[in-house]
Amino acid sequence: FEQDRIEEKILKRVPLEILALSLFLGLAATLLKDVPTGLFVLAGGVFSALGFLWLRQSFAKILTLDRKRALKSGILLYALRFLLILAAFLIIIMFLPRKLIAFVIGFSTVVLVTLAEAVIALSRMKQWKS
Repeated sequence: FEQDRIEEKILKRVPLEILALSLFLGLAATLLKDVPTGLFVLAGGVFSALGFLWLRQSFAKILTLDRKRALKSGILLYALRFLLILAAFLIIIMFLPRKLIAFVIGFSTVVLVTLAEAVIALSRMKQWKS
C-alpha cells in the first residue's frame, strides 16, 4: 500500500519535472543560441509532458477494461500516439527543419527525468529484490 502511494507521487511529479527541465534547457538554449531555439526546446518538453499525462490517463482507463477490449484500446492508443508524434515531427521538418534538434531535446527530457526518478527510487530501496 505504501509502495502504491510512492509510485503515485512519482507519476504525478514526472510531468512537472519534464516541464521544469525543458524550461531550464530552453532558457539555456535562448542564452546560447536564440529565442526561437529556446521556445522549441520548451515546446518539445510541453509536448512530452502532455504525452506522458495522456498515456498515464489512458492506461488507467485501459486497465479497467476486459482483456480483449483492453488490447484493442491499447493498440489504438499507441497507433494514435505514434501518428500524433509523427505529425508533430513532420510539421517541424517541413516548416522549420533547423529547429528540429531543439524540439527533440525538449521532447527527450522525459528520458532524463525517468532515469533520474529510477535512480532515486533504487537508491531509496532498503534491499534489492532478486
